[in-house]
Amino acid sequence: MRLVTIGSLGASVALGLGAIIVARVALPDTGKVQAAQVVVSPMANAVSVVVAARDIAYGERLDAGHLKLIRVPKDAAPANAFASVAQVLAQDHGGAPVALTLIAAREPLLPAKLSGPGARPSVAAELEPGMRAYAIGVNDISGVGGHALPGDRVDVVMMRNMTPEGPHKMLTSQLVVQNVRVLGVDLNADPTSTKAEKPSTTTLEVSVKDAQKLAIAAELGSLSLALRPLGASDVEPVAEVASATPRAPRRARASGAPSGGRITIVEGENSAPAASAKPAA
Repeated sequence: MRLVTIGSLGASVALGLGAIIVARVALPDTGKVQAAQVVVSPMANAVSVVVAARDIAYGERLDAGHLKLIRVPKDAAPANAFASVAQVLAQDHGGAPVALTLIAAREPLLPAKLSGPGARPSVAAELEPGMRAYAIGVNDISGVGGHALPGDRVDVVMMRNMTPEGPHKMLTSQLVVQNVRVLGVDLNADPTSTKAEKPSTTTLEVSVKDAQKLAIAAELGSLSLALRPLGASDVEPVAEVASATPRAPRRARASGAPSGGRITIVEGENSAPAASAKPAA
């Protein structure tokens, strides 16, 4: 009787161990299942976003071939992104939009990057808040030989003849505005352009006050551009220099303030001997 009991207990233990082994081998690990669910869970809230199917050039008119729809996690979708291709192509009463900037392949389409139907690329869309686009007349010399391209930064210099009717010549040169962005050269406003132009006009991004300065300066004298190095944002101190009455014989005298001020040049009979510098207000 005792042997039967011991045998039964042994069989029960063996069956229990077998059940544990089968459970570990055959049944999935709950921890691993939960981890797998965590990995895929972000796509459970995925949303549709329209991206460029290929590189889209500045000024290119869009059609369905330019666009494709992808799914991205909701938290990764850009604000104001389009959710369907039809929504892009019907941006303004069904008109095909135009790219206002270079859009790279797989880059999301955003309203700020597109114009309305039938429109050509708009410089107005490139302006920073509070800024204005102001055009000045230039030539291949005053326009830096055509090397000032959209996106570059320049200073604007005014040269003025103070004695247009007299027997002597007195010229002044003064920085009018500094570190302003070139928006366009003639009708080229493409910021990706690398081709130098022979310009007749250059459109600059300036404040309202600087636009007023440029308007007055253009009437007083001739304007020219000075191209700034990439990344240079320093603004030189500006001072005013006034010359005295000309009187020295046939000399040329230049007097200048600190860099960024006005330079006065006098030449001819009875040229000026003296100059005084006065900081600008």
